[in-house]
Amino acid sequence: MIDFYRENGYALVKGLLTPDEAAAYRRETHELISRLRAVDPTWAVARRLTERHTELRHCHDAQFHAGAFSRLIVDPRFTDVAAEVVGSPNVQLHHTKIFIKPAERGSPFPMHQDAAHFPHTRHTMAAAIFHFDDAPEEKGCVRVVPGSHLGGPLPHVEEGGWHLPLDEWPLSSAVPVEAEAGDVLFLSYLLVHGSGVNTSGDDRTTFLVQFRDPEDEPADDVHRSRGQGMMLRGFAPHV
Repeated sequence: MIDFYRENGYALVKGLLTPDEAAAYRRETHELISRLRAVDPTWAVARRLTERHTELRHCHDAQFHAGAFSRLIVDPRFTDVAAEVVGSPNVQLHHTKIFIKPAERGSPFPMHQDAAHFPHTRHTMAAAIFHFDDAPEEKGCVRVVPGSHLGGPLPHVEEGGWHLPLDEWPLSSAVPVEAEAGDVLFLSYLLVHGSGVNTSGDDRTTFLVQFRDPEDEPADDVHRSRGQGMMLRGFAPHV
């Protein structure tokens, strides 16, 4: 797995959660969003990717809203893989997010690198996307450009949400990474990726954990989160 990740910038770990666990987390996610009465925002740039009206339901810092997510981010099945990805026994949290793409109208997001949002000095930052239900292509699954992480940070367009130029990096040219409930997609924050519209009859439900080697310093004081700095595995060497 780790060799594939180093070469391609991503790796899909099949069945990290059992189907029953994924179903339970799906219920937790939808119940949380319902309690928060989350509005249905979308990115301005999404309107340039599709002619239909699209929506997205999401929240940050899920572990502060429900204990289930606190347990998940320290689950050794996850943190052991995360340690391999960052190349360190120590894994530190940057932030978490919940994303629900509603059936038939779930918002897309254009190709981008996460590094544009929170640059770091050593580029160990990575994300894990937990799939709580199946994510075939018609649900707007993640799409990637394998090996694009090797080119380093790219200039992004700020207008409408940080993204790469739409004509140079069309979603249609990227490789869809279809997943099943319980699968976890690990990807470098330098990997060019995006996702399409959910045109299916079912919601797409995911939980994102962004993490790093604690010795990887932020290059800018941006994108703070309530949980940033929490140790998920090992210890913080600088303390």
